Amino acid sequence: MGIDTAIHSSPLRRRLRRLSRSERREEATAFIDQFHREQELSERERLARRLEVVRSLDREDHYDHTPEELAFGARVAWRNHSRCIGRLLWRSLEVFDCRSIRSPEGIAARMADHLRESIGPGGAIRSIISIFPPMRGNSSSGGGPCVIESRQVVQYAGYRLPGGGVLGDPITVEATANAIALGWLPPATRSAFDVLPLLIRDERERRSFHLLPEATIREVAIEHPVHSGLADLGLRWYAVPCVSSMILTIGGIEYPCAPFNGHYMATEIASRNFGDVRRYDLLPAVRERLGLEAGSPYDPLWRDRCLLELNRAVLHSFAKAGVTIVDHHTASEQFMLFMQRESAEGRTASADWGWIVPPQASSACPVFHLKMADRHLVPNYYDSRATDGANLGVNYDDQSRCPFRRAVDRVRRRWRLWRRSRY
Repeated sequence: MGIDTAIHSSPLRRRLRRLSRSERREEATAFIDQFHREQELSERERLARRLEVVRSLDREDHYDHTPEELAFGARVAWRNHSRCIGRLLWRSLEVFDCRSIRSPEGIAARMADHLRESIGPGGAIRSIISIFPPMRGNSSSGGGPCVIESRQVVQYAGYRLPGGGVLGDPITVEATANAIALGWLPPATRSAFDVLPLLIRDERERRSFHLLPEATIREVAIEHPVHSGLADLGLRWYAVPCVSSMILTIGGIEYPCAPFNGHYMATEIASRNFGDVRRYDLLPAVRERLGLEAGSPYDPLWRDRCLLELNRAVLHSFAKAGVTIVDHHTASEQFMLFMQRESAEGRTASADWGWIVPPQASSACPVFHLKMADRHLVPNYYDSRATDGANLGVNYDDQSRCPFRRAVDRVRRRWRLWRRSRY
């Protein structure tokens, strides 16, 4: 492990939402009401808990969630996240309360356990979230808790080549350079699939890297069921996508370190990670292995054919390894069922069309024709207050409210958005 002792302005503070006391109180009380309503708890319990939360906010601009509130909030945040197509299983999220773990070493050890627990001996993947300490009070004052800087717990290195180009994943070039600067030594023979260490920034803004035990990282070698030449490319991908850089917000409390995992949809690996020109850009190499150029005129659809076969190879390889994965057609049908269930519960689901519609065979998926709206609901997960976190807030549209209260809600929301735009 290596440490960078230089302390600069906190990148975390630049990403966190800046909530006024009134905004934090509104989100907190709305969340307590939602928790008691959906858990079917008594009115007496709700009022008592609201009073307790408000008093704590008045004293400290902070309150602590109970374990039950934390678990409920994490699951609802997944349910509300407009960019995820796999929300049908939101109730199955397993929540691990890790708020007592404060050191980088403790976080790294927990993430190793997280990876072990997320995939069973047979390859079935469990959806898990590990939630570490929250920010306390306003993010503009004081320090913050430890955060994981890596976009995902497991990711492959990207090495800048002297003559131009990248060996590995171009999206991790900066993270790879940071890890090397901190003292990480890449393998003697570098490859396109070297696993990066976990990068963590502590409470004093010191950065460190932590090697993940090899036994915790399950990888799948990619081969095609028919075209054996595809295996010559030596492709592989990790089984568990564990997102570690997003911020979890529950009831006005921000959890900047809350890594979570689900399972892959094949297009995420084949069409995006392998096929995107800004990632591994493998379509020309796949075209050659599939023999699409031999004795045939130029085919303007060769990229489509390569993407199809890449998806076929990924689905085949994960199935052969027994690792959970879903194709984009099945995922689309599951999302349609999720929308129906939300409607039956009296809720309007939030969705971002550009993220929900798969990159492969888009118009052949039922979600392509579905009308969607991002309602920016809380609880939720976000990357930064400058992007997807900018408009998050309480939304009362699904509740029965008088015309006057609805008008007040609209004015309050516009004021909040205008205020945030000034930062």
